[in-house]
Amino acid sequence: MTIKRCSWVTDDEVYVRYHDEEWGVPTHEDLELFEMLVLESFQAGLSWITILKKRENFKKAFDNFDYEKIAEYGEDKVEELRLNEGIIRHKGKINSAINNAKIFIEIQKEFGSFDEYIWGFTNGKVIKAEFKTESELSSAISKDLKKRGMTFVGPTIIYSYLESIGIIDNHEKDCFKF
Repeated sequence: MTIKRCSWVTDDEVYVRYHDEEWGVPTHEDLELFEMLVLESFQAGLSWITILKKRENFKKAFDNFDYEKIAEYGEDKVEELRLNEGIIRHKGKINSAINNAKIFIEIQKEFGSFDEYIWGFTNGKVIKAEFKTESELSSAISKDLKKRGMTFVGPTIIYSYLESIGIIDNHEKDCFKF
């Protein structure tokens, strides 16, 4: 018997594992929340499978997504990342990751954790099956993050981010994860 998954999942092992083990699963660890924020911002204009296949390269290149280290990156590190063929070498996205790490830390200081901040938008509740590409929620979070100075956090990116960290659970009705 074959397991029924969401229609967007191909038979690619990386996609299957991501769908089955991560996508839509509530995430509360700040390090994981930051990792997904970085990956989602790098995905803008590209396919998610491209990012997933480069995920380990990103992890190595960005010091395991240690936002405190990333916040301290200077021009030498930016140039090193721009030369790294294992990641997306878009200078704007690299600079955005550094900038967003600094803002992430500021949010942690204000709310106690990024987890408290991001889950506070839904009072800790998961939103079930909207099947959109953006929503009032993603627009509100995007607007707040931009006001704080983050970049590459538009409503569509944030909607995907909310799906990836489990705030929005969009598993299809015939998917075994629904």
